Amino acid sequence: MIARRALIALGVMLAVLAGVVPALPLAAAVSSEREEIMLWPGSPPGNGKVTGPEKIGEAGAGLGAASNISTPRMRVYRPATPNGAAVLVAGGGGYFRIQLKKESTPAAVWLQAQGFTVFELIYRLPNDGWDASAPFMDAQRAMKIIRTRAGEFGVDPAKIGIMGFSAGGHLAGFTAYQPARALYAGADRYEHVSARPDFAVLLFPVVTLRKPYDTTRTRREIVGDKATPEAEAAWSLDTYASKDAPPTIIFAAADDPTTPPGHGILLFQTLIAAGASAELHLFRDGGHGWGLGEPEQVISQWPGLFAHWAQSLQITKKRGE
Repeated sequence: MIARRALIALGVMLAVLAGVVPALPLAAAVSSEREEIMLWPGSPPGNGKVTGPEKIGEAGAGLGAASNISTPRMRVYRPATPNGAAVLVAGGGGYFRIQLKKESTPAAVWLQAQGFTVFELIYRLPNDGWDASAPFMDAQRAMKIIRTRAGEFGVDPAKIGIMGFSAGGHLAGFTAYQPARALYAGADRYEHVSARPDFAVLLFPVVTLRKPYDTTRTRREIVGDKATPEAEAAWSLDTYASKDAPPTIIFAAADDPTTPPGHGILLFQTLIAAGASAELHLFRDGGHGWGLGEPEQVISQWPGLFAHWAQSLQITKKRGE
């Protein structure tokens, strides 16, 4: 059954990318049989309350994006042949929606086909009425659940990474560089392990909330329009880029109008200066929100570059080994 699901999901993804079938059904086709893991028993920590059902965007930039999240959880993608590594994937959307169809779901299906056990994160959003810290609570908790249950999924607990797009890249980076930040109180079995990912993959990430990059929706949702310099620093990734950061690979496009490449360059330079392991790939075009990219775009090479990087760190093995 696992192999059959993997093949169906991969087939759907390829058909979408080829334009054979409409893109919108991808999330539904992939998620219809997916196992889901709830992050919290009962009500999640933090202030906020969402009423009504979850919403999936039906048009425009929000097509296939989720919002009105009341039940944070992970959607599981089990590979036919596990490679022993896992990735927690977070779509972007400025913390007011989660780009499933465009970003996290296609990436999850691709990773699954490579042998990764994938957990697609459906996290709470400040724009839905939750505290600004809610998505970060959810990401920390998700990492701890994956590591605690690694044996159940055939995953090495020392090979669990995080991947994020745009605001999801900000979420992934914050989790990578501040894994021990006490965001919530917890005492169950999941709270006895580290939330630190073993590697981080950041795609067109929001890195800093400071000028000149203080115009993002991420900044408005997390610290507001009139944030103090202290608040901006507290939620900027470069503040926490230290030698203890997990190996990080960053992908960005030179023509991105939403998160200009200066975000990724700043983080890369700060990580390297601190003595951390970091790699940056800057493509000439691609704009923002490119997900896997289109086949004719150079930027569509990023999954292969990531795969080689993972092999170089011995996160995965070369095919045939």
